[in-house]
Amino acid sequence: MRKGNGRFDAPGVAATEVSDRTVGTGRRVNGVRVRARERADDLLTMHRLARSGGTPELLRWLSGRADGWAGLVGVDGTVLHAATGPAAGTRTAGPGAPDVAALVAEGVAARAERRARAYSLDTGAHTTLLFPLPVDEGPADPLLAVVTPRPVAAGLATLLADVVLPLALCRRSETVERKRRRVDLAESRGREAVLHLLMTGQLSIAHQVAGALLPRLPDPVRVCVVECSGDGREEVARVCRDADGGRSWIVRCPVYARHLILVTPADAEPDDGPTDEAVAALVGDCVVGVSEQVDLADTATGYRQAFHALAVARELPSRHARFGARPEPALVVGPAGRQWADALLTPLLTHVPRRAQDPGSQELAATATSWLAFSTHARDHLKIHRNTLAARLALIGELLGLDLQRLSDQAALDLALRVRAVPAPACAAGPDPAGAAHDLDEILRRPAVREWADRSLAPLAGAGGGAADTTASGAAPSGAAPSGAADTTLRAWLACEARLGPTATALGISVPGVRKRLTRLETVLKRSLLRPPSARYDLWLAFRARDLGAAGAPRVNAAARGLTS
Repeated sequence: MRKGNGRFDAPGVAATEVSDRTVGTGRRVNGVRVRARERADDLLTMHRLARSGGTPELLRWLSGRADGWAGLVGVDGTVLHAATGPAAGTRTAGPGAPDVAALVAEGVAARAERRARAYSLDTGAHTTLLFPLPVDEGPADPLLAVVTPRPVAAGLATLLADVVLPLALCRRSETVERKRRRVDLAESRGREAVLHLLMTGQLSIAHQVAGALLPRLPDPVRVCVVECSGDGREEVARVCRDADGGRSWIVRCPVYARHLILVTPADAEPDDGPTDEAVAALVGDCVVGVSEQVDLADTATGYRQAFHALAVARELPSRHARFGARPEPALVVGPAGRQWADALLTPLLTHVPRRAQDPGSQELAATATSWLAFSTHARDHLKIHRNTLAARLALIGELLGLDLQRLSDQAALDLALRVRAVPAPACAAGPDPAGAAHDLDEILRRPAVREWADRSLAPLAGAGGGAADTTASGAAPSGAAPSGAADTTLRAWLACEARLGPTATALGISVPGVRKRLTRLETVLKRSLLRPPSARYDLWLAFRARDLGAAGAPRVNAAARGLTS
């Protein structure tokens, strides 16, 4: 039996059958004063729930008071939010339970037909009550809907009329919050896109995209990487903005969930000191690494430097460090190195995809650069599936004739890409008197490269053992390297493709022992080893250049080192 009872516009007057029971009290209520006090208590509860739990908590409380179902529905009957009271759960779900969605849709249709504001509909053992929710959405304002068993509890209509305002305020607040989050997400992804363009050297496009955001991109810059703890990245971002007066570009790292990347102006520091020192002082559990001054076009280099500095800062009491300047290998290879890099990369840079949806040369080059920098995290950086990443890497290896599972081939490709990223005059300032090099070994034999290798490996001379690696009793702790073992540890690690398990087996120690040794060497070398971007490619090149200085050094995988004539 269905009975539409039309309008009940006055609060507390419902055109439906009312029982002796009161809403949620389980007892008779006699006296206006008691009713007023209970209503006041309900109002306080509504506003408390609105502040603490919002729409879901209000609806959950309301469904319990109505001993039924409560929700917000659209003008077409679509359920937007819903809650069922604990005691009514068995009556509104399971066999024989009413079809709440159908009852609500029927009530909404009847209300629209009669052009009523508030409406009640009796349907068998249940009554559907509808109240408009004024949230300034015009004709599309949602409705508060309650499905309750008959007879309707006394005072329920008054309760619904009272709860409409808190619900409307919650609805408005939550709508504003959703819009704010969408705006924040759009800005965050816009900044991430600008950073990606800077990292791939697309400076003009980066300026165009950044034009809609603030502040303007500085040039020259320093890159800071801030490592936060737990879920504190948003708070640390606010601290960074305050610390440098809003002059920096702050980007949430797409690869590491705890990292913030700051692109800061290099020409001036804020009044209260460098940004890295200020942030480390203000946030007690963050670590900051800072690059040296670089051009905006060299943001990728600045990021690598800041990441290496971050590895050093983790071991310092001050929790901040600046990059220890050393020449880039791409800057010392000379014009012969640029010719070698061009020859090695030509099959990749001239690749034409067979299908329109296949990646082109520029996309493959960006994939290779990202993978060499971030390893498997490149899928997060590039926003692609891991299978897509694997397929692209297989194609890159096939085009270049490289086995990208081998560290030696990875180092060769990394150097070639970095050489091409350097402006031509920096590494090809004139004709090469020695002629073009045909493979990587010839590049690594050059005096400038040998000098770079010696400078890069010089910190290892006094590392590995000593007082730092012994306990109070004089015994070496677990994982500690004996004196002079730093070189051996690194060579074993590189020979095992920078994998900890095989390295531990080769050295006869545990995996945690290898990790401890490499962590100590990060501080010695002032470079990151265990987390990408890692210095493993530079170390492989440096050790190879040193070995080639010895008489009769064997060539390694000539096809992987470059192109032979």
